[in-house]
Amino acid sequence: MLTDSMPAEAVETARKRLSAAAEDLDANEVAALLLALAADHGVLASWQQVCVPLLAALRGHTAAEVATEHALSEGVRIGLDVFRREPARQLPTGGVLLAGTEHETHCLGLHALAAALRERGRGALLLGPALPWAALASAVRRARPHTVVVWSQTPVTGRAYRLVRFGRDTPGVRVHAAGPGWIEPLPPPSTRLTTLAAATTACLQGRAPC
Repeated sequence: MLTDSMPAEAVETARKRLSAAAEDLDANEVAALLLALAADHGVLASWQQVCVPLLAALRGHTAAEVATEHALSEGVRIGLDVFRREPARQLPTGGVLLAGTEHETHCLGLHALAAALRERGRGALLLGPALPWAALASAVRRARPHTVVVWSQTPVTGRAYRLVRFGRDTPGVRVHAAGPGWIEPLPPPSTRLTTLAAATTACLQGRAPC
């Protein structure tokens, strides 16, 4: 097991404190709270039991909800990016490349994945959201990763045929789809990762067979 579940009381307390900070539009406080939470309970439990439910609960139906959602998302991103990061010590990428699919503007889950890997002494090359497929292919040729995780938040950007084509054009590389946007079937060898724990396990595996 990569993580143990947080106690219910700790989960409830963390959600209340993060919600209050987000409602105050205090992204820095959100980040500080998340850092402390991850230090106590680990990235996976903090993300899956606290962050994901909070983000899902904010539907953006009102202007206030939209502002709160942005503050929460930004604070979570900052906290995840700072966690276990030492500017003077560059972790090796470990052969893992993370990117948001073309036109996808959200990839918070990849920041969680990168933090989970750093927690285990592994790095990753995170190229952020909205990376064109041609740019992703170029990055693979240059960085030579053994594992690529592509994030999609909505079905508009989660085009399975593009991922299949990318996988076919990059033999010897494990290609994984992550995020809720991938709703179409993915024929092998491409696979869909549905949890942070599954994504972390996939990235920690060894080099893909040639």
